[in-house]
Amino acid sequence: MTPNPAIPLPEDARARRAVGALFLTNGAIFANIVPRFPEIKAQLGLDNAVYGLAVIAYPVGAILAGLAAGALIRRFGSGKVAVAGTIATGVGVLAAGASPTLALFVAALAFGGAMDAVTDVAQNTHGLRVQRRYGKSIINGFHAIWSIGSVIGGAMSAAAIALRMPLALHLGISVALFATVALVAYRYLLPGRDTEVELDTQGIEVVRSLATRPSPRIYVTVFMLVLIAIAGAMVEDAGSAWAALYLSDSLGAPESLAALGFIALVGAQFVGRILGDPLTDRFGQRAVAFAGGAFTFTGMGLALWFPTVPGTIAGFAAAGFGAATLIPAAMHRADELPGFRPGTGLTLVSWLLRLGFLLSPPLVGFVADHASLRLALLVVPLAGLIVMATAWALDGRKRE
Repeated sequence: MTPNPAIPLPEDARARRAVGALFLTNGAIFANIVPRFPEIKAQLGLDNAVYGLAVIAYPVGAILAGLAAGALIRRFGSGKVAVAGTIATGVGVLAAGASPTLALFVAALAFGGAMDAVTDVAQNTHGLRVQRRYGKSIINGFHAIWSIGSVIGGAMSAAAIALRMPLALHLGISVALFATVALVAYRYLLPGRDTEVELDTQGIEVVRSLATRPSPRIYVTVFMLVLIAIAGAMVEDAGSAWAALYLSDSLGAPESLAALGFIALVGAQFVGRILGDPLTDRFGQRAVAFAGGAFTFTGMGLALWFPTVPGTIAGFAAAGFGAATLIPAAMHRADELPGFRPGTGLTLVSWLLRLGFLLSPPLVGFVADHASLRLALLVVPLAGLIVMATAWALDGRKRE
């Protein structure tokens, strides 16, 4: 991306804030149910293996619906799709929390995941469009706001647990609040086309030319980018699905304290994403991702080697910080790959990264039931190693 020296127009600044609001709602809605997964697991009488299989309904729904995002965006526009998807995701999460049976829980999670996948592509499409108008990296900032939303959602859930608020009431308040935020944000998004625009030297949007056929090297690069994104997804899943269970069941932490594992991960992820844009401009995506992989491997590896409640919370924080830029970097790089129609690379990586959310829970649950959850969580330092091995696929250019 060539920096655009033009000062962003007021509508660009408003669109940037509006996209940030959408990322915040996307992080907060699902985070409200995550710390209450142990409660749902107990109410439905699930063991670790069944629980692991049940929660993959969310990524399964995302995989089934993910490729539809491009067509929906071309038909309705990324703004409308992102806002409608946000509201639908909230409905799915609320239904999952209120489900009295395993079958309904799985169905609701699948619907929520499907809508989340569509929302994810739409809001990133709009965010990258705003980034092109700014002429510098701002995509990590949007994902940082997603992490703020996750912290807010996790904190809301921890407070609801402490207040013994019924799950359905808690999630109903959450969905109503964040759906309202998304609806307000919609009016400030950029109008016009989404997936086939770029800026000329005066900052005016123009239609891109049709793509040529991608080379074999491009397909290899896409595969590496998918691995990087999956590694980031595996770290996020470890925090959302297993941090509270590991801290409470394996290390004996009370439920209110166990919720801090997930909050620490997304809180540190937020810090990493705030720093991610200037670090990416200065050192390049490749160096930042490689360092993040090393940080994830070392931090969570030490936490598992020396298991304590404070050390584990710190380990999840280290993993969140190290993995902070992985998914944004993979999406950004994919969106710029030659040979694809605009938006195709982003859609592919966004869709396939859901495999990380699909494969991780049952794998961790299986190992936890047959060995220990502590051993199963080695998936987190393994993700760090994967990033260190594949970071070459990212952009190595420095922009400062």
